[in-house]
Amino acid sequence: MNLRRSIYKSPAQLRLMVQPGLATAASLDAVAAGIRPGVTTLELDAMAEAAILGYGGAPNFKLEHGYHHTVCASVNDDVVHGIPGDRIVAPGDIVSIDSGAILGGWNGDAARSFVIADESRPDVVAERLRLSDITEQSLWHGIARLSRASHLNEVGEAVEDYIRSQGDYGILTDYIGHGIGRSMHEDPPVFNYRVRAKGPEVKPGLVVAIEPMVVLGDPDTYVRDDGWTVATTDGESAAHWEHSVAVHKDGIWVLTAADGGASGLAQFGITPVPIA
Repeated sequence: MNLRRSIYKSPAQLRLMVQPGLATAASLDAVAAGIRPGVTTLELDAMAEAAILGYGGAPNFKLEHGYHHTVCASVNDDVVHGIPGDRIVAPGDIVSIDSGAILGGWNGDAARSFVIADESRPDVVAERLRLSDITEQSLWHGIARLSRASHLNEVGEAVEDYIRSQGDYGILTDYIGHGIGRSMHEDPPVFNYRVRAKGPEVKPGLVVAIEPMVVLGDPDTYVRDDGWTVATTDGESAAHWEHSVAVHKDGIWVLTAADGGASGLAQFGITPVPIA
């Protein structure tokens, strides 16, 4: 019973999670509008923070012990938890931005990958664009499955099945999704691959952050000397996409998408329903 109380939110609590989700989406929109060759990852961090503050929220990543930035900015072979700094975004880079906001004591968490144009390396850009697209689409496959799943771990099956159908890509297993609510990271774990256990029941009140991380090569990683940045061992490129998603009595709603996930779910014939 304690587990059930810890992972299922009331209708009133779900309503309180809408605004932090929108603040998180606004921060990634700001990065999307400002990312270009020559900008530093620290400047991207400032864009995201300004958007969150402008929405009336605060960056929740800064509440993580020892972390002092609004986003994680992971470039090329960095998969996740990259620290913003003086690194300059270059043509052809793939840049994954993970961001989160807290507003009214409730959290949002989302990530997107961006590929910078480079006419001198079209093959590299095409490869990284495909990697990002496959990762994003695997996320939407997972969200679509959540909308009709009986148990949470069906999401990981859908994510893995889609990625495997697209080629020989590596799926990170050491870093997974999570529940979200009063804290940014809560139970239950959200896998991006098949596991034996069914996981908790999918029913109204469940709110999870689904976040596949996919690499071009081997999924083995290591943590850089900064103690945060997770990088691929073989130096291959990585992509990271994430949304926070709520299950409620009338359907599902992607909290960190301005349209509730309508554009991403249309291909599955699924219409997300706003939280009443």
